Amino acid sequence: MTAAPETTTAPLSPTPTAPTAPTAPAATVAPTGRSYVRFVLVLGALIAIGPLTIDTYLPALPSITRDLAASESAVQGTLTGILLGMGLGQLLVGPLADAVGRRRPLIAGLALHIAASVFCAFAPSIELLTAGRAIQGLGNAAVAVVSMAMVRDLFAGSAAATMLSRLMLVMGLAPVLAPTLGGFILQLTSWRGVFVILAVAGVLMVTLASLALRETLPVERRRPLAFRPVLATYASLLRDRTFVGLVLISGLMFATLFSYIGGSSFVLQDIYGLSVAQFGLAFGINSLGFLTGSQLNPFLLQKFAPRQLVRAGVSIGATAALLLLGSAATGFGGLALILVPLWFLLFACGLTLPNTPALALTRHGEAAGTAAALLGASQFVIGGAAAPLIGVMGSGSAVPMALVMATTATLAAVVAARTLRVRVVTA
Repeated sequence: MTAAPETTTAPLSPTPTAPTAPTAPAATVAPTGRSYVRFVLVLGALIAIGPLTIDTYLPALPSITRDLAASESAVQGTLTGILLGMGLGQLLVGPLADAVGRRRPLIAGLALHIAASVFCAFAPSIELLTAGRAIQGLGNAAVAVVSMAMVRDLFAGSAAATMLSRLMLVMGLAPVLAPTLGGFILQLTSWRGVFVILAVAGVLMVTLASLALRETLPVERRRPLAFRPVLATYASLLRDRTFVGLVLISGLMFATLFSYIGGSSFVLQDIYGLSVAQFGLAFGINSLGFLTGSQLNPFLLQKFAPRQLVRAGVSIGATAALLLLGSAATGFGGLALILVPLWFLLFACGLTLPNTPALALTRHGEAAGTAAALLGASQFVIGGAAAPLIGVMGSGSAVPMALVMATTATLAAVVAARTLRVRVVTA
């Protein structure tokens, strides 16, 4: 696809500079020095609860299928449950966080995560497990949207994109380590033990948040929680075509990511014969692709605008996804030509996903919580809709997973080519 010409007018974000001492967009003072490092570590650990909740149980999907006498598509529905819970929950939490501040919704969300994890540990059927995962998603939604809003409270533009990339260094360790942790837990106990560990992690996180995070939204910047103003805010966001385009790009790249998460355990273990330990290793190596992309981002932001990195990321993702589909359909290259394109697909996600929220939220700093909620909801709703398609299409080959990933990644590239065009205007 052909990208539209770059311009020097009306950029979607400030020209990137070296991220030295980030400045706050409003009265709230941004952390610096040791406080900056502590903020990154604490918020990164909190954000990691989401991928940890999703990825730790992936090696257990085949055993859940057998233990609860469920179909593969029904078990993948547990992934859809948590994704939809995280998506729809953010629509509720966003306006709430803009009205009452950031800390209280964060603590409440972590408490709900703990309760839902205990519920999942004792779920006697696939239906109740799916319901528990949806409730778990609601709790994680509060953590996700509040964390994003806290970043926007304190940083703007390229500084926000840099902060998000540093957060992804911390949270990026979760998908690298989580499947291995899940496999280790499965060697000691059943899949139910995974949810016990998630409950314990929630207790640690709520303690950390209570002690280490201050409120970042001053009272004078809060917005009243009322039905009509909330709808008006959402309507104003949806009238911004660039914001909607960025929401779609982010959602489609998340759909690509979650199609991999939902399908990889069955493809790599059942079709290519990897053991639980081997799957954890392969998943961790591919997750390093995501980590690599996200950590190159701060350095690239010193030379390129965020919109340029988004366009580069989705182009890499679409190319890798089409290569994956060709390999899966023909069998050429075997497992190697499945894993290598997957690595570059996750690299593309890591490069793209820190920049789409930075671009989107910078446009709507006055409603950062609501904007972050709509952005996050789209990510998980679109991802949740794409993930079960793999099970519905069949489980006899890697083609269903590759086809869904190729479709979503290519659509993201098409939307980016249209959304991030800027017309040349001469002075």
